[in-house]
Amino acid sequence: MNISRRTALLGGASLLASPMIARAQTNKVEVVGIYSLSGTFANVGDLLNKGTVMAFDHYKTAAGKQINYTLLDDQGDAGRAVRRVQEAMGQGVRHVVGCTNSAIALAVAKEVHARGGIYIHMAGADEATGSQCNKSSFRWPGASYTAIRATLEPFMQANPAAKRWYTITGQYVFGESLLTNAKAVMQEKGLTNLGNSYHALSEREYSGYITAAMATNPDVLAVLNFGNQTVDVVRQAVSFGLKRNVKIVVPWCTGLDQYQAWGSDIVEGVYFGTNYWHGVESPGNRVLSEVVRAKTNNATNYLQACGWAVAQMFVESANKAGSLDVPDLTRAMEGLTYEGPTGTETVRAADHQVIKNYYLMRGKARSAMRDADDFAEILQATKAFMSPEQAGCKMA
Repeated sequence: MNISRRTALLGGASLLASPMIARAQTNKVEVVGIYSLSGTFANVGDLLNKGTVMAFDHYKTAAGKQINYTLLDDQGDAGRAVRRVQEAMGQGVRHVVGCTNSAIALAVAKEVHARGGIYIHMAGADEATGSQCNKSSFRWPGASYTAIRATLEPFMQANPAAKRWYTITGQYVFGESLLTNAKAVMQEKGLTNLGNSYHALSEREYSGYITAAMATNPDVLAVLNFGNQTVDVVRQAVSFGLKRNVKIVVPWCTGLDQYQAWGSDIVEGVYFGTNYWHGVESPGNRVLSEVVRAKTNNATNYLQACGWAVAQMFVESANKAGSLDVPDLTRAMEGLTYEGPTGTETVRAADHQVIKNYYLMRGKARSAMRDADDFAEILQATKAFMSPEQAGCKMA
C-alpha cells in the first residue's frame, strides 16, 4: 500500500469519477480524510493530512483489513466538504477522519451522523462535544474551554498583578468559542476586559488591532485565533514593541511549526497553550516521534501529531472491536484507553471527548535552548474539561 502516492493522485479528484470505492474488496477498509489543501488554512490542512498518512502507513491494517485511505480536499469550504463526504458515503464509505477548522467539522459531523458513519476529528469549538455532539463523532484535541482553562488559569495564578486584558480574536466559530471562554474566566477572576478586536478569516494585516490594544495600556494581550493568523498577529505585536511592557498569551498554539516560523527572539517570554509537545516522554509519543523522524528527519509538530491521533483512534477502536461495522466501532471507542501522543488517553463515553493533557508553555531565550527545536518549557500539564452536562451534550 502506498498511501502517500494515492493521496496525491486522488486529493483533488471527485470520488464519483472513480469506481475504486464501489469496487472495494472485502479485505480492505476504505477511510477518507477531509482536509483543506487550499484556502486560508491550506498549510494547516497539509500538515494534518501528512500526519494521518504517516499513521495509516505505520499501522497498515485495522481489524485485520488493509487500510485504503483517500484524501478529500475541501478547499477550505464547509459546503464543499459536505458534498465531498456525501459523494464518498454514497459509494459506501463509512469511516471519515480529519478537519481543518471547526466550521467544517461541525457541518461534516452532521452529514456523517445522518448517513450512519463514524467521524474522528480535531475541531476546537466547544459545540463539537457539546450542544452539537452526536453518536457518530469523536474529538481528539481539547476544546476551546480546555485551551482557555488550562492556559489562562495557571497563567493568572503565576501573574496575579496582570489584571487588565485585551483580546484579538478571529471572527469565526473557533475564535468566538475561545473568546466566550476567555471572558468567562476573566469575569470569574475579577479581571478587567479592556476590549476586543475582531479580524476576518481572510485578513493578514493586524497593525490597527494592535494599535487599538496598545492604546488601552493592557497588562496582557490574549491572541484568540488559529494557524497563520496567530503567527502574523504575534509577529506584528512583537515588532510593535508590545512584548516590552505587555505579556502575550496564545491559548491555542500549534507549537513547534509556529515556533519555527517565529524564531526564538519572538517566542522568548511569550506564553502558549498547546495540545501536544514533541518533548513529552510517553510510549505513544516515542512511536510517533520515531515514525516522523524517519519520514522527515525532523521533530514532530502538533499538526502532524493531530493527524496521526485521529487515525490511531480509528485503528485502536477497530482492533479492540475486531470489527469495522460502525455500531461495533462506536461501542469500542466509547471508553477506549490507549497510549497516545500525550500519554495515556481515554475517550469519554458520554460525549466522545478524548481526555488528555493540555500544556501551558513559555518561550525560552535562545541561550537556554538545548537544541534547535527546544523553543519552550512546559509550565503545567492540565486535564481541564467541561462535564458533558456543562457542555450541553445530549447524545443523538
